[in-house]
Amino acid sequence: MEEKKFNELIVELRKKQGLTQQQLAKKLNITDKAVSKWERGLSYPDITSISMLAKALGVDSAYLIDSCKRDDSKNPYQNKESIKDLIILIINTLGVAMGIAVIVLNILNEISTKDSLIMLGIGLFCLSLINLNKVKE
Repeated sequence: MEEKKFNELIVELRKKQGLTQQQLAKKLNITDKAVSKWERGLSYPDITSISMLAKALGVDSAYLIDSCKRDDSKNPYQNKESIKDLIILIINTLGVAMGIAVIVLNILNEISTKDSLIMLGIGLFCLSLINLNKVKE
């Protein structure tokens, strides 16, 4: 198969599966307007939905990502700055989530002191990683 731009590939694979934009959107639990934007090259699907999109289109996720090309021939899912920002966000969120989980579980009397300390330690470790990254920059 010749290399295509991402939007062209989505159109081709959707039609090959015999799906309308609305049917594909329903499978992905999104709007048909989002699918239309992908197919017109105005936007790209969220990275978390690539797996479901690939399954709906009958291809492997890696194939879909590898075939993704912009006009400047760069894969939008290989932007190292975006990936770094996403990792930082995930680690930061994990740290905060651990603290919130400990508070809620203690209120509900569903956690031991030992488990609370372990969870808080994980949360503090995550938050310290974020601060270490800020100092490094």
